[in-house]
Amino acid sequence: MSEHKNTDLTVTDGSNELDRFPDPGMPEHKLRMADKDPKAAKRAEAQVVILFLISIVGTIAMLIAYFTIRPDGTTESVRNANLALGLGLFFALMGIGLAAVHWAKTLMSDHEKSEERHPQRSSDEVREAAVAVLKEGAEDSGIARRGVLKGAVVTALALFPLTIVVPLISSIGGDWDIAKFKHTIWRRGTRLAIDPTGKLLKPEDITIGSIVHVIPDVPAEERNSHHWITEKAKAIVLLVRLDQSELKEAPDRKSWSYDGIVAYSKICTHVGCPVALYERQTHHLLCPCHQSTFDVADGAKVVFGPAKRPLPQLPIMVDDEGYLVAQSDFDEPVGPSYWERLK
Repeated sequence: MSEHKNTDLTVTDGSNELDRFPDPGMPEHKLRMADKDPKAAKRAEAQVVILFLISIVGTIAMLIAYFTIRPDGTTESVRNANLALGLGLFFALMGIGLAAVHWAKTLMSDHEKSEERHPQRSSDEVREAAVAVLKEGAEDSGIARRGVLKGAVVTALALFPLTIVVPLISSIGGDWDIAKFKHTIWRRGTRLAIDPTGKLLKPEDITIGSIVHVIPDVPAEERNSHHWITEKAKAIVLLVRLDQSELKEAPDRKSWSYDGIVAYSKICTHVGCPVALYERQTHHLLCPCHQSTFDVADGAKVVFGPAKRPLPQLPIMVDDEGYLVAQSDFDEPVGPSYWERLK
C-alpha cells in the first residue's frame, strides 16, 4: 500500500488538453466511537457476539424443529412445521448477516487506502508486503485478541451449514416411487367441481369462450387432509368451451370432449407452473412463467415457448344426472418430464 500523492492530473478529451486540477487525496479520516472509547469497543464486541449467538440458537432450533415437529397429514400441522423451520432458518441467517455488518462497521479497520496500478504479476517484495497487509487486516479486525468473538463467529459459521446438510442427508433413501407421478385421482365417473367452491358443473353452466378452473369432486371431510392437497396439485384442470366447429380433434379423441367442452391439465409441461391465461380469440393458453403457449382448439399443442409437449387431456362425458364427469385419468402423466417417463 502507498499513500496517495497530491499531484496535478491532466484531463483530456482524447487529443486536446482541457484542464488541470490538483488530486484531492484521501478525505480526512473520522474516528468512530469504538476507536476513541474502549468501553464502546467492548460494547460493540458484545453486540456482535450476541448476534452470532442468535444465529447459533436459530440453527439449533431449526434442527430441533426438523426432527420433532412432523406433519401428521393435516394442513395445520404442515403449516406449523414449515413455520418452525422458517423461523429457525431466519434467525440463523439473520444473526450471521447482522453480526458481520455490525462487526465491519464498528470494529474492523475503516481507513481508506489507495495503491498505484501495477503490472498483473507483482514482484516478490510486493507480494510479501501484501501478505503483511493481510496480516495487518486480521489484526485490525480484532478477532485474534477477542477470544469470545472468535468463538462465536466460528461456532455460528460451523453450525449454520447443518440447516442445509441435515435435511438433504435425511432425505436420502426416502420415497423414490415414481409411479405416483404417472397417475392422478381422476377416475371414471369422478365429477368435475369448480375450484375452490366445489360446485358441480353441468354443460349448460359453461358458455362458449369461458374458462373454468376445475378439481375432482371429493367428500368435504377429505379436503383438509394433506393427502388431498398433494393430489389436488396434480389433478387441477382447465375447462374451456369452444364452438364445436373450431375444434381440431384427432379421430381417437373425438369422444374425449363434450359439445365443444374440453379439459386439459393446468400444469405446464415445461417446469410445472400453472397455465391460467386464456386468449379467447386465438384459443391460446399462456403459461406466465416462461411464456409457453398452447392451442386449446388443437389438442393443446405447443405453439410457442420452451415447453416440448402438449398439455395432457382429461377425457370427459356427462353422467345420468347431467353433470360433467371424467371418463378416466389424463391420457398421459401431467407436468414436466422426469426419469423413466415413456412419453
